Amino acid sequence: QIIRRPLIVETMYQQRWLESALAREFFLVVTFNLLLIATAQISIPLAAGVPITGQTFGVLLTAMALGRIRGVGVIALYLAEGAAGLPVFASGGAGPATFLGPTGGYLLGFLASAWLVGTLADRGWDRSYVKSQVALTAGTALIFVCGLAWLSQVVSGDELLAAGLYPFLSGAALKIAAAFWLLPQTAKLIGKQRP
Repeated sequence: QIIRRPLIVETMYQQRWLESALAREFFLVVTFNLLLIATAQISIPLAAGVPITGQTFGVLLTAMALGRIRGVGVIALYLAEGAAGLPVFASGGAGPATFLGPTGGYLLGFLASAWLVGTLADRGWDRSYVKSQVALTAGTALIFVCGLAWLSQVVSGDELLAAGLYPFLSGAALKIAAAFWLLPQTAKLIGKQRP
């Protein structure tokens, strides 16, 4: 049986930063939702219609910090906001048509990634340097798999990887490193000891 250790954000609860359970949940949802919106606006357009953005970083950090249930919930809320027409996607994109465009698979991949990374975080992988890096890398890979599967309906052959993977690899490594670095830094700020 897996012994579940508290997540970083749950340590914040123990510090009594927020007294009410409802207030804590609202605080987490709003904070990480704003993180996703902000990272989406860091966007470099590319010819194939799939921009380089900071969203993957936001998704990874959200899932590692909040765990599966809260992480997936925050990502689902973010996607629902965009589908409803709020300009929360990359470069202020919004509306249901965004999910049918070249980035649709990546957006849905955010949910799958949050589920995987959040599940691993719930099992204590956020408390191990090696395991947290593996979880972040696996979550990133899952986003690419979903994105490329959808993009393959529009682009095929060698052009698929050139349009949907190769330009993003170095940025993905930086985002994994940033999320990996931020987890222990956050733990230090709230006084939690990490192995």
